[in-house]
Amino acid sequence: MSEFRSSFNVSRRGFLQGSALLGLSATAGTLIAAPARAQEPVRGGTLRMGLAGGASADTLDPALASASVLFVMAHCWGDTLIESHPETGAALPSLAESWSPSPDAKEWTFKIRQGVSFHDGKPMTVADAVATLRRHADESSQSGALGLLSGIKQIEDRGGDLVIVLEEGNADLPLVLTDYHLQIQPEGGAGNPNAAIGTGPYKLVAFEPGIRATFERNTNDWRDDRGFVDGVEIIVMNDSTARISALSAGQVDFINVVEPKVVPLLSRAPTVEILQSSGKGFYSFLMHCDTAPFDNNDLRMALKYAVDREAILKQVVGGFGTIGNDYPVNANYALAPTDIEQRVYDPEKAAFHFKKSGHDGPILLRTSEAAFPGAVDAAQLFQQSAAKAGITLDVRREPSDGYWSEVWNVQPFCASYWGGRPTQDSRYSTSYVSNAEWNDTRFKRPDFDEMAVRARAELDETKRRALYRDMALMIHNEGGLILPVFNDYVNASTKKLKGFVHDIGNDVSNGRIASRVWLEA
Repeated sequence: MSEFRSSFNVSRRGFLQGSALLGLSATAGTLIAAPARAQEPVRGGTLRMGLAGGASADTLDPALASASVLFVMAHCWGDTLIESHPETGAALPSLAESWSPSPDAKEWTFKIRQGVSFHDGKPMTVADAVATLRRHADESSQSGALGLLSGIKQIEDRGGDLVIVLEEGNADLPLVLTDYHLQIQPEGGAGNPNAAIGTGPYKLVAFEPGIRATFERNTNDWRDDRGFVDGVEIIVMNDSTARISALSAGQVDFINVVEPKVVPLLSRAPTVEILQSSGKGFYSFLMHCDTAPFDNNDLRMALKYAVDREAILKQVVGGFGTIGNDYPVNANYALAPTDIEQRVYDPEKAAFHFKKSGHDGPILLRTSEAAFPGAVDAAQLFQQSAAKAGITLDVRREPSDGYWSEVWNVQPFCASYWGGRPTQDSRYSTSYVSNAEWNDTRFKRPDFDEMAVRARAELDETKRRALYRDMALMIHNEGGLILPVFNDYVNASTKKLKGFVHDIGNDVSNGRIASRVWLEA
């Protein structure tokens, strides 16, 4: 996943990012600017956030960070080399001012920003960037970004520039470097990775794992367009009722993971604003393509036609999302296909393919509230819609504890959730190429794998778009993914919180909420 899954076992697949394709080169002058603010920011005050996704085992080492609390904290104290545009996902300069690839996209040169200091007063240098990436690319670091950096052959300071040499071409490399684990630290964090010393808008004051963290404004910040509050307090609130109560009582200014079923009630509160953001995460049902009866494509097609996507979007997700089409990318991904016919609920087609499959008898579908909010209800709706096609689904509710280790990626048919990825390449490489660590549909096609390699190195957008369309169509027609809906992120704040940026990269304004918002006096 990455996912970022605050309230439902995010640590299962803990790398997250934002999305989109970049051009051949990028500089501060040529990239799209961030959206203009409707109001002028106000400085001062303390931002208080009640967040799900914290644990007593949390650590300040960004290599080991997972879940929402550490995600937000990392963006308080640190900066990555590259950022992503909140609306398009395109790569934007941060600690790297510009970059350019070789013609085969195997060698990338990054110009590192000058005049930036760490919180301890030491200047940030190219050597620090090199050391940071080398640490995360080292298997002993156990970094959540290790898989993203596995194709790197060499990282070096070459004449004052950061140069990265790859085993094979990757047109998405700058967006790989937006990963939140890759906060640039003094000497790469080798001496003390838990120091939380970076170049970010806030300095860490105190940290109690699983309880709270506090920050103060970095008065020597290299940017003047962020870090508007004087202090930030993050309070771990894993219980949904506790978060809602704290926001309603004015004890916090912002909460994450608002369940759709409580939105109507919460939105009536005069002091509360619901913050709904489009994203790339999706709710799904997964079939193992190599396990009977799901090794029969007619049976897989029957189940794809037997799900009522509209009913799940309306009744389970509360309308906070968009319809899926059985391939894992939506319009928030750059170069996403736009002309694949939408698959709709069709009991007659489902019955046709089911009969053609030759299968007889019930089909076991495992689900749990751990999979995604409303996953049990979604499975029961699926059961009802499939019955109209003559397909009997035996829905089994599994315990939340152990679901991600004993059911997901183990049992052949179950409910699941995936967070977004920065690019189509990382989305497919994570779970659809044959040797992917999390190939949870057991989709294994050498021709698909070959297309993924070609698309990764292709710098021509037209050719790359065509390859991605073919890949999506292959999964749509032959894969084991049933994707009813892409979910929106639903958060809430007090109305005095201003400047919230809806970011397609991920939840909580792609982790950058503390640096972007301000408090109305």
